[in-house]
Amino acid sequence: MLTILGFTMIATFLVLIMLKKMSPIAALVLIPALFCVFVGKGAHLGDYVIDGVTSLAPTAAMLMFAIVYFGVMIDVGLFDPIVRGILKFCKADPLRIVVGTAVLAAIVSLDGDGSTTFMITVSAMYPLYKRLKMSLVVMTGVAAMANGVMNTLPWGGPTARAATALKLDASEIFVPMIPALAMGMVFVIALSYVLGRRERTRLGVLTLDEVLIDEKATATETVLVGAGAETEAGNGSGTGTTPASLGGSGSGTDADLPEEPAKKSADADADEDDDDDFQGLDPHRATLRPKLYWFNALLTVVLLTAMIMELLPIPVLFLLGAATALTVNFPHMPDQKARLGAHAENVLNVSGMVFAAAVFTGVLQGTGMVDHMAKWLVGNIPDGMGPHMAFVTGVLSIPLTYFMSNDGFYFGIVPVLAEAGAAHGVSPLEIARASLVGQPLHMSSPLVPAVYVLVGMAKVEFGDHTRFVVKWAILTSLVVLGAGILFGII
Repeated sequence: MLTILGFTMIATFLVLIMLKKMSPIAALVLIPALFCVFVGKGAHLGDYVIDGVTSLAPTAAMLMFAIVYFGVMIDVGLFDPIVRGILKFCKADPLRIVVGTAVLAAIVSLDGDGSTTFMITVSAMYPLYKRLKMSLVVMTGVAAMANGVMNTLPWGGPTARAATALKLDASEIFVPMIPALAMGMVFVIALSYVLGRRERTRLGVLTLDEVLIDEKATATETVLVGAGAETEAGNGSGTGTTPASLGGSGSGTDADLPEEPAKKSADADADEDDDDDFQGLDPHRATLRPKLYWFNALLTVVLLTAMIMELLPIPVLFLLGAATALTVNFPHMPDQKARLGAHAENVLNVSGMVFAAAVFTGVLQGTGMVDHMAKWLVGNIPDGMGPHMAFVTGVLSIPLTYFMSNDGFYFGIVPVLAEAGAAHGVSPLEIARASLVGQPLHMSSPLVPAVYVLVGMAKVEFGDHTRFVVKWAILTSLVVLGAGILFGII
């Protein structure tokens, strides 16, 4: 009974948010509360919620202060050179922009934290997508898949959990998996190329001059410098709130330009400053601190190094980092309050979503639904599949890491699968490697707090993101699994 109710609860949640019948926060809270009553454990709802909130509170704190920290770093100009380099490469070509999104997300994912990856990637790429009227779900989908593949780094989480659960060395799990994971990353970039060509076909290839001219001719902008700046377009297209310090227009561009701006394009070609105008980040914003650039760069390197070396808990590191960044860059109290206020919307949206997800996970685990679902899946594995338990583990990791937390999967399910495999001569190392296969889909799970940073900053509905990314993420996971089998890793 609990197995059926568990699957029904998850399916109900996904259907309602994808059909936009409920907001993610409301669905994460109300649906599990209702099913908790159905199970007959409504009296324990409070305990389940408190347990869920307690377990996710450190994550919520980490996200809150990470958003503030990286928001301040964006404000003061730390990432401006990176953004300029990406814009120079991408120009106004949708294909290059989508591929650049995948490459940027993969590179930034080396820090091992999904939230920071999404904050930096969205902050850099959002203005381009908005100005060219590109699909924002393409950006979120590509970034999530690239981060999912890179999330298998030993310091990223899943590999360390698999090693701990099966008492193995993390390097023995990860290093042999590198060829398969590389194939997964190649597939993500190839998929980005295909999606980019689709966007290029839909929008056409523009020059920077055309984008700038169309924008100046059709939009009357009011740009409020700083994080959470709001851009108002006079023609009513693309209005909305941009991510931290973007300063870019929400309006896009059409392939056909008005006659008069077209005449001006010759003058624009001669204007050497046009490339400078096409910036995702306002190069003249008042929050820039060029004299403190190297201090901020060093502070960020130290913070990420301490995080990788686990010198302190990550929430503590970001709390200290945010306090230091605010104090040094904005020594006056009114300026500090302004920066905190500018990032408050993102902080509230993400932390609210995390605590709402705590209700979902608390009920799922507290009522025993997740345990019954896992046992049902494992129990239905045919005996003849015993010698192929590594393959079975890889296949099961795709849905299970989407519907469960990594902790639940790696500490609750993987040991059971490893025992079943050992009875048929399958090495625990093969089971551990196969368990990493589902990570490209896992990063878009409603139980992963970082995905709410991604969709929140990109102004994308979670249901739209889910509807777009699931099929491609599953395909990416299958590519990793197939490559692992082909190379004899799994």
